[in-house]
Amino acid sequence: MNISAIEMVVPDVETVTVTADTLSVNVSDGRTIAVPLAWFPRLVHATQRERNNWRLIGRGQGIHWEVIDEDISVEGLLAGKPSGESQASFKRWLKRRAPALRKRSSAPTLRSRG
Repeated sequence: MNISAIEMVVPDVETVTVTADTLSVNVSDGRTIAVPLAWFPRLVHATQRERNNWRLIGRGQGIHWEVIDEDISVEGLLAGKPSGESQASFKRWLKRRAPALRKRSSAPTLRSRG
Protein backbone atom coordinates (compact mmCIF):
# COMPACT_ATOMS: atom_id res chain seq x y z
CA MET A 1 0.00 0.00 0.00
CA ASN A 2 1.36 3.39 -0.96
CA ILE A 3 0.80 6.35 1.29
CA SER A 4 1.46 9.73 -0.19
CA ALA A 5 2.61 12.44 2.12
CA ILE A 6 0.99 15.79 1.67
CA GLU A 7 3.05 18.72 2.77
CA MET A 8 0.85 21.20 4.56
CA VAL A 9 1.83 24.85 4.65
CA VAL A 10 0.48 26.38 7.84
CA PRO A 11 -0.71 29.95 7.30
CA ASP A 12 0.21 32.78 9.65
CA VAL A 13 -2.16 34.50 12.05
CA GLU A 14 -3.30 37.94 10.93
CA THR A 15 -6.01 38.87 13.43
CA VAL A 16 -7.64 37.31 16.47
CA THR A 17 -11.13 37.98 17.81
CA VAL A 18 -12.48 36.49 21.02
CA THR A 19 -16.17 36.84 21.84
CA ALA A 20 -18.13 35.38 24.74
CA ASP A 21 -18.43 32.04 22.92
CA THR A 22 -16.06 31.95 19.92
CA LEU A 23 -12.37 32.24 19.08
CA SER A 24 -11.95 33.47 15.49
CA VAL A 25 -8.56 33.63 13.81
CA ASN A 26 -8.02 35.18 10.39
CA VAL A 27 -5.02 33.62 8.68
CA SER A 28 -2.79 34.67 5.80
CA ASP A 29 -4.37 32.38 3.19
CA GLY A 30 -7.73 34.14 3.55
CA ARG A 31 -9.47 31.64 5.81
CA THR A 32 -11.11 32.39 9.11
CA ILE A 33 -10.90 29.61 11.67
CA ALA A 34 -13.72 29.84 14.22
CA VAL A 35 -13.89 27.43 17.15
CA PRO A 36 -15.97 27.28 20.33
CA LEU A 37 -14.38 29.21 23.16
CA ALA A 38 -15.27 26.25 25.37
CA TRP A 39 -12.32 24.44 23.76
CA PHE A 40 -10.01 26.72 25.74
CA PRO A 41 -11.15 26.96 29.39
CA ARG A 42 -8.58 29.60 30.31
CA LEU A 43 -10.04 31.92 27.67
CA VAL A 44 -13.54 31.14 28.95
CA HIS A 45 -12.49 32.28 32.43
CA ALA A 46 -10.55 35.33 31.22
CA THR A 47 -11.94 38.83 31.20
CA GLN A 48 -12.59 40.45 27.83
CA ARG A 49 -9.62 42.72 28.47
CA GLU A 50 -7.39 39.66 29.05
CA ARG A 51 -8.79 37.97 25.92
CA ASN A 52 -7.92 41.01 23.85
CA ASN A 53 -4.34 41.08 25.17
CA TRP A 54 -2.66 38.56 22.85
CA ARG A 55 0.54 38.52 20.81
CA LEU A 56 1.90 36.40 17.99
CA ILE A 57 4.49 33.74 18.70
CA GLY A 58 6.49 31.37 16.50
CA ARG A 59 6.73 33.82 13.61
CA GLY A 60 2.96 34.09 13.39
CA GLN A 61 2.25 30.38 13.78
CA GLY A 62 0.70 30.77 17.23
CA ILE A 63 -1.07 33.08 19.65
CA HIS A 64 -0.02 33.75 23.25
CA TRP A 65 -2.02 35.31 26.09
CA GLU A 66 0.56 36.33 28.72
CA VAL A 67 -1.74 37.05 31.67
CA ILE A 68 -3.63 33.76 31.44
CA ASP A 69 -0.61 31.75 30.18
CA GLU A 70 -2.40 30.30 27.14
CA ASP A 71 -0.79 29.32 23.83
CA ILE A 72 -2.74 28.21 20.76
CA SER A 73 -1.22 27.17 17.44
CA VAL A 74 -2.70 27.64 13.97
CA GLU A 75 -1.82 24.02 13.26
CA GLY A 76 -3.87 22.89 16.26
CA LEU A 77 -6.82 25.03 15.22
CA LEU A 78 -6.69 23.66 11.67
CA ALA A 79 -6.59 20.12 13.07
CA GLY A 80 -9.61 20.82 15.29
CA LYS A 81 -7.69 20.23 18.52
CA PRO A 82 -9.10 21.75 21.71
CA SER A 83 -6.92 22.52 24.71
CA GLY A 84 -4.92 19.54 25.89
CA GLU A 85 -4.62 20.87 29.44
CA SER A 86 -5.52 18.33 32.12
CA GLN A 87 -8.36 19.02 34.53
CA ALA A 88 -5.90 18.95 37.44
CA SER A 89 -3.71 21.61 35.82
CA PHE A 90 -6.71 23.78 34.98
CA LYS A 91 -8.06 23.54 38.54
CA ARG A 92 -4.66 24.60 39.93
CA TRP A 93 -4.65 27.56 37.53
CA LEU A 94 -8.17 28.58 38.61
CA LYS A 95 -7.19 28.33 42.28
CA ARG A 96 -4.12 30.56 41.76
CA ARG A 97 -6.24 33.02 39.79
CA ALA A 98 -9.09 33.38 42.32
CA PRO A 99 -7.38 35.85 44.74
CA ALA A 100 -6.51 38.25 41.91
CA LEU A 101 -10.06 38.17 40.57
CA ARG A 102 -11.53 38.83 44.03
CA LYS A 103 -9.17 41.77 44.49
CA ARG A 104 -10.17 43.19 41.11
CA SER A 105 -13.90 42.78 41.69
CA SER A 106 -13.73 44.49 45.10
CA ALA A 107 -11.80 47.52 43.80
CA PRO A 108 -13.84 50.72 43.61
CA THR A 109 -15.20 51.58 40.19
CA LEU A 110 -14.45 55.01 38.77
CA ARG A 111 -17.47 56.68 37.27
CA SER A 112 -17.55 59.83 35.24
CA ARG A 113 -19.91 62.61 36.16
CA GLY A 114 -21.92 63.96 33.36
